[in-house]
Amino acid sequence: MIQHETDWRIDLKTAVTDHTTLLTHLKLPTHQSVMPTPFPLRVPWPFIHRMKPQDPQDPLLLQVLPQETEHIHAPGYSLDPLQELNKNPVTGIIHKYQGRALLLLAGGCAINCRYCFRRHFNYTANTTPFKKQDTTYQYLQNDRSIQEVILSGGDPLLYDDGPLDRVIQTLESLSHLKRLRIHTRLPIVIPNRITSTFVQRLAQSHLKVTLVVHCNHPQELDITTAEAFDRLRQKGIYVLNQSVLLKGINDDSSTLIELSETLFEQGVLPYYLHQLDPVMGSAHFEVPHDQIKQIEHDLLCALPGYLVPKIVSDQPNTLHKTHWRA
Repeated sequence: MIQHETDWRIDLKTAVTDHTTLLTHLKLPTHQSVMPTPFPLRVPWPFIHRMKPQDPQDPLLLQVLPQETEHIHAPGYSLDPLQELNKNPVTGIIHKYQGRALLLLAGGCAINCRYCFRRHFNYTANTTPFKKQDTTYQYLQNDRSIQEVILSGGDPLLYDDGPLDRVIQTLESLSHLKRLRIHTRLPIVIPNRITSTFVQRLAQSHLKVTLVVHCNHPQELDITTAEAFDRLRQKGIYVLNQSVLLKGINDDSSTLIELSETLFEQGVLPYYLHQLDPVMGSAHFEVPHDQIKQIEHDLLCALPGYLVPKIVSDQPNTLHKTHWRA
C-alpha cells in the first residue's frame, strides 16, 4: 500500500545517523569502533527495511556503513578524482561536456553512499537557488550551445515540489534548452518522494524529461520502488538507471543480471555501469580489471543487448565518458 505522499519528508527527517541504532535494528554487534569521518552515516528507514537482519555482509548495509578501511590512503585516490573544480565556471555549474551542463541544486543527499565521488565536494560554496538574476542562470542563458541541463547535487529531489517547480519554470524560459535530465537516488531510497504533483509537473514540461536513478543491487528494489516507477511510466517519463561496480556488493554476474532484469520489470532501462571513481576513502570498493572483463562477457551472453548497461568510467579532462575496453 502506498503511504501518504507527504511521508517522504518524515522519512528524510528521521534518517539514521548513528551506527549503533542501525546495527541494533539489524541485530548485529554494536561494539565495533567507527572512526570519526567528515562524511557521516546517513540512511533512511525505507532503505534500512530492505537490509537483511543479522547479515554483516548485506549489500545494502555495506554501501552506507563507515569502515576503517576508508582511512587508508591508496595511491591514485584523491579528493576530487574527476577534477570537477576545473570545469566549474560559475557557482552551481559543472560544464564538462558539449551541449549539456550540470546544475548543482542541493548539497546533501537522503543517503550517504560510502563510494560517492563527491563526498569531499565543497557544496557550501557551489550550490545555487537558481533564479534569473543569478550568474548561474546568466551562464546558461549566454551559452546557447547548451541544449540539456542535468539537475544534480547532492540530490536535486531534496527540493520540495514547489521550489523544484520554480527551478523547472526558470529552465523552461531558456529558449535554446531542449532536454531536462534529473539524477537522483531518492526514488530508490525513499520511493514516496515520487509524488503525483512532481510527476504531473514533469509531464507538463515542454522539455524532454529523463529521470536517471541510481540503484546498485536488486535487493534495493521492491513493491514501493515499483509503484514509484509506475507513477512515472503512466505519465510517459523516461527512467534510466546507472550503477557503480562495487567490490563485495555487486561484483558478480548473477547479481548484475538480476538487477537488469528487475529494473526492466519495474519499467527502468539499465543505462550505465560505472567503474569506481577513485575518490579518497573508497579504494576498498575497487573491482580488478580482469573481473570486470569476465562480468562484461557474462552480461553479454546472458542478456539481450538493451538490458546490458554500458560499462564506463569518468576521466578528467575528456570530452565524453570512457567506455570500458578489456
